[in-house]
Amino acid sequence: MAWYAYCIGEKQAFPSLERHRKPIPMESIFGVSGNQVFLYPASDLAVVVSEHNPEANFNQKSGVDHARVIADCFRHSTVLPFRFGTVFHDDESLRRSIRSNQRQFLGNIDKLRGKTEMHLKVFVDDCRGHEAGLHAADEDGSTRAYLSHLRENASRARERQTRARAVSFQMHRLFQPLDEEVSCRLLDNGKMLLDIAHLIDRKSVERYQNKFATTSALMRDCQMQLSGPWPPYHFVHRLTRPMHPQAPAAAAVPAATPASAVNLADASPIVLMEPAPAFG
Repeated sequence: MAWYAYCIGEKQAFPSLERHRKPIPMESIFGVSGNQVFLYPASDLAVVVSEHNPEANFNQKSGVDHARVIADCFRHSTVLPFRFGTVFHDDESLRRSIRSNQRQFLGNIDKLRGKTEMHLKVFVDDCRGHEAGLHAADEDGSTRAYLSHLRENASRARERQTRARAVSFQMHRLFQPLDEEVSCRLLDNGKMLLDIAHLIDRKSVERYQNKFATTSALMRDCQMQLSGPWPPYHFVHRLTRPMHPQAPAAAAVPAATPASAVNLADASPIVLMEPAPAFG
């Protein structure tokens, strides 16, 4: 039987597994394709899975269901999310992967115990006109004008990097996360978007939300959006590396994938630079 995998949790967090060696259903939880979700015991770990039909196709709703199941499990246990679309072909491949990587999984769970991820989107103005100059130079055909526009675009890029680093540093100083992942990109409307994932203690969520409210009111030159708390998607990705191609180890779903808005095009995590943001 093929198994669709959602995440790995601590066996002790699910008391119903204490006397069972075979998968048991999680009451009232259904996953991808509407299939019943099971707890699959594996030594000190519990793998959250559902039966999988190899002929079934994934769609947008599948991604939403994947994230929802992980969020449900996160209420009970520290979790290591699997990448969206991870399938084990049979019981043996699932057991082999968990057994081979058990020490790593247990270590990662220990590092992330009691922690959660908050996701900030910061939109920064004053970046308009990035592409216009280069296209104008192409049409003009003048080498001198073309080189001038290249210098202008390079200057704009440096200004964006300086601005983005300053905003990123300010966010770090204000929110003081335990860890962070930052990426930056230029939007079509000329704004910069800083995607910031902060790792914090779960007990500090309310204080973090209050800090966001006061910060967003003060920083009038930026627009800010907050989501979370989420399972630590970005930070699981950093800690975990696939061990067996035939039976994938746990890999993180991108942080910007709340259960209400999963983009299947983002199924493979973007590698973000640490500690410096990925500017440019």
